[in-house]
Amino acid sequence: MLFALICHDSPEAPSLRPKLRDQHMAHLKPLIDRGAVLLGGPFTDGSGALIVLDVENAQQAQAVIDGDPFFKGGVFSHVEVKPLRKVVPNP
Repeated sequence: MLFALICHDSPEAPSLRPKLRDQHMAHLKPLIDRGAVLLGGPFTDGSGALIVLDVENAQQAQAVIDGDPFFKGGVFSHVEVKPLRKVVPNP
């Protein structure tokens, strides 16, 4: 199943993000390596980030964000986990 993680930055994000980036990427690397992260990156307006995951269920998607150093360390104030249905390009 696909899930969009809509990550909202905290006011402290600009100062915290550089300190936690390596830990954040290390957390995601196993998921990236197995193809579970379809895309991810920050919004260019500085409001947060988007991560699209292909995992088995909402609990797994939530576990990814719960263990993420950006979330645990205060870069993200909150994260919305939303199921996503791919329509284009053809699934």
